[in-house]
Amino acid sequence: MKKTQRIDIIISTLNEIYPKISVPLKHKNNFELLIAVLLSAQCTDIRVNEVTPKLFKIANDPFKMKGISQQKIFDIIKPCGLGPQKSKSIKGLSKILVDKFNGDIPDSYEDLEKLPGVGHKTASVVMSQGFGHPAFPVDTHIHRLAQRWGLTNGKSVKQTEKDLKNLFPKNLWNKLHIQIIYYGREYCKARSCFGIECRICSSCYPTRKKPVKTIKS
Repeated sequence: MKKTQRIDIIISTLNEIYPKISVPLKHKNNFELLIAVLLSAQCTDIRVNEVTPKLFKIANDPFKMKGISQQKIFDIIKPCGLGPQKSKSIKGLSKILVDKFNGDIPDSYEDLEKLPGVGHKTASVVMSQGFGHPAFPVDTHIHRLAQRWGLTNGKSVKQTEKDLKNLFPKNLWNKLHIQIIYYGREYCKARSCFGIECRICSSCYPTRKKPVKTIKS
């Protein structure tokens, strides 16, 4: 089966299963989104969504967050893991947002990726889901499924993002990357399917017999 045929199957299947999709991380503004994505590093979205209401109740903008001690932030976000590093980043980026951007979240990769604790993936999510700019943030689920579906060689997350952007129409990126995340969590999990069993894998590779070995991000 040609790659273009696989892409059609992927798009149609995901649109059928997830006709409407929302960002997994609960937030009410772009600052909350930024903090939630930062906290999601090596942590489940479920855990983040349990923690952020407590944090945002006392500080849901950079002005308020700047005024909270790093220890207070740490005490709240500790269940998300990497507490010392994340609390320092949240405190630091809040100060920068206030001092340099008047409390606004910048809508450019260059400015976002200069903030403490904000890498390309986090910036991509904010650009995509916060500002609506076409972006294709790649997490572990997307990186795994892109390999199982024969869309990338999986050598790096950066390469996977580049390959997916070249294969899918730009107007689908913002919805598609979330659809793939949900599909990876529910149907094509890390410790099941292995490129053989789920609906998309079996449709794209009906004769595949051996499990696909994927390269971790």
